[in-house]
Amino acid sequence: MAESNDWAFPENLQPRPDELRFDLKSALDSVVLLRAGIPADAFTAPILGTERAGYGVVIRDDGLVLTIGYLITEAQSLWLTANDGTVVPGHAVAYDFATGFGLAQPLGRLRTPWLARGSSAAISVGDEVTVVGHGGQAHALKAQLIAKREFAGYWEYLLEEALFAAPPHPQWGGAALLDADGQLVGIGSLFVEQSVGDERVQANMFVPTDLLDPILDDLLKFGKSPRPPRPWLGLYAAEADEHLIVGALAKGGPAESAGVKPGDILLEVAGQHASGLADLFRKTWRLGAAGVEVPLTLARNAEVVRVKVRSADRGDFLRKPALQ
Repeated sequence: MAESNDWAFPENLQPRPDELRFDLKSALDSVVLLRAGIPADAFTAPILGTERAGYGVVIRDDGLVLTIGYLITEAQSLWLTANDGTVVPGHAVAYDFATGFGLAQPLGRLRTPWLARGSSAAISVGDEVTVVGHGGQAHALKAQLIAKREFAGYWEYLLEEALFAAPPHPQWGGAALLDADGQLVGIGSLFVEQSVGDERVQANMFVPTDLLDPILDDLLKFGKSPRPPRPWLGLYAAEADEHLIVGALAKGGPAESAGVKPGDILLEVAGQHASGLADLFRKTWRLGAAGVEVPLTLARNAEVVRVKVRSADRGDFLRKPALQ
């Protein structure tokens, strides 16, 4: 994932300082470019690549950077670039699987302002928002919050209420979503297609920053959330024609080891019908913490197959960050 600054949003889509009630330059300068190098044999390398680039937001006066975790997981090297051209190495402090947040600490002085966090609960669908990437005003976008709703990701990820903003941009990973007061209310995650009324529209999904405060101290102290790790199956499922279909499996993961196959249709978890991705995850997580046995009922070649998957802690499969 290479990042180039040789582009700009049309001027009519860029936020204008005279139209805002916050200091736009300070907000722009709080967003840094993040580049991560991942070992070729890392667990996530085949899916997420070995060179990752995106953004991060400085959220404290010590330079702590909040980003989206997939950018920095298993990072062997990490570099942060400020708008004034300052480049410093960084350390991947934590990746929280439940929220998707990642934290990085600069190992040098980043002469950037830090951005205060607002409340995503205080913004409403239809509100005007500002999305900020690294590179100044040309890489910032006037947008609108078009939805607040549940989001389930095939990699065993679920948000009770995610934020969706449009117009979209394909590379908003780690970007800052700002409310009308210039406060940080979301961190960019994915480019998605959303239903708005009877229409399907493209948008960006943002993780609400309200989810950070309850876990921040533990992420900084222990590198992980205080919650017990959820049971991870290592299967990538998708909803299709009212079915849950296994599209792929994590190599060496619990589901593959238990005999689950790509193309299997997921029917039940612990004897209960799984009606969709979110329902699948909730029923799995209710069984207990990582390590719990998860009975699955599958349909394969017109036959019913039952397997017992010994779940795992996803973090045990990942390389731990090494201090540079």
